[in-house]
Amino acid sequence: MTTRSDTLFAEAREHLVGGVNSAVRAFRSVGGSPVFMRRGEGAWLEDEDGKHYVDYVLSYGPLAIGHAHPEVVKAIADTAAQGTSFGAPTVLETELATLVKGLMPAIERIRMVNSGTEACLSAVRLARGFTGRDRILKFRGNYHGHVDALLVEAGSGVLTLGIPGSPGVPAAVTEMTLTAPYNDLEAVQALFQDYGDSIAAVLVEPVSGNMNCVPANPEFLQGLRRLCDDSGAMLVFDEVMSGFRAALGGAQALYGVYPDLTCLGKVIGGGLPVGALGGRADVMEHLAPTGPVYQAGTLSGNPLAMASGLATLRNLSRPDVHAGAEAWTRRLVEGFRARAQAAGIPLATHQAGTMFGLFFTDAPVVDRFETVAQCDAERFVQFFHGMLEAGVYFAPSAFEAGFVSTAHDEAALQHTLDAAEQVFSRL
Repeated sequence: MTTRSDTLFAEAREHLVGGVNSAVRAFRSVGGSPVFMRRGEGAWLEDEDGKHYVDYVLSYGPLAIGHAHPEVVKAIADTAAQGTSFGAPTVLETELATLVKGLMPAIERIRMVNSGTEACLSAVRLARGFTGRDRILKFRGNYHGHVDALLVEAGSGVLTLGIPGSPGVPAAVTEMTLTAPYNDLEAVQALFQDYGDSIAAVLVEPVSGNMNCVPANPEFLQGLRRLCDDSGAMLVFDEVMSGFRAALGGAQALYGVYPDLTCLGKVIGGGLPVGALGGRADVMEHLAPTGPVYQAGTLSGNPLAMASGLATLRNLSRPDVHAGAEAWTRRLVEGFRARAQAAGIPLATHQAGTMFGLFFTDAPVVDRFETVAQCDAERFVQFFHGMLEAGVYFAPSAFEAGFVSTAHDEAALQHTLDAAEQVFSRL
């Protein structure tokens, strides 16, 4: 049966590259046409055919308090009525920066930008400018946006589409990028022995959300902190996904390991395009206009995005709100495990706050890209389409994390686990 989404996708391909504006939306790795959505409310989505889904994509993470939350909608509408952009400072920028500083332990100064990609790009430039060094060290399966120097053994859409690490990027751009296996401190130590004096920054997702949800081992992050302290390199946490999700204060609060620089995105804008770079005051003051490292953006600190982020984080910061969503996520993951076990399906899981990952594997430990890559991709495809048919929406990739919002309730949980029980029985 041809759905309205099939028709709309055929039309979109005539005008948009691949019919989409972000590669991971194309359903390339799972087959079929992407579902065109027309409405979201709370934990639910409605597609163009009127079918409803419990949503675990949540715009790939930003919607921590659900779709169309009344407080967010009102904040955006009230702000838009006063003007959508000024190219001048507003009070909202300071208010959001103050709120973020109060939540994230390692942030003393902030620069608002327009995306997580831009935050990571700016972090690399700032680290190089501050240290006077050129090399960057990153980890296999960690994705830091489509930045030339960081599209080396990246996760997320690059893995999903099976694209080599950095086509279209000159070798000269990536030759200063070192890579190591995630959660492998010995490999990092070996690289520091060879290149320590030239490493400007170690860039890491403290909870990886781009090879599915894979948390770092605490000892791994502690070791990175020590190596950076000893060598003078900057430790950069990419918390675009884990920020306000792994814990209210991000993975840095969860682990008690504090980076020099933090990249933020997604939740900080509550669904509008926004990112931020924050960190130690002495490092951040190297950015223009107080320092020599140039960075600027016409729409940085856009009032609509600031209003949306403020409403989202204020709601999420209320007593027990984040903790309640974490507990709900735990019940969800435990429910998946129990139903998979009853059906004889090997399933490993991870949870970090309101992020989670499902892995079709009987491997005892899933802690790096190499073990994620060995999971049963075909079984994931069958699971994905079975859940989609049953009205549960996951990202169309085995390499994307799942997300929960504060709007997910008992009805959403029961619907999801009933669907999972039926789908597991057919895998």
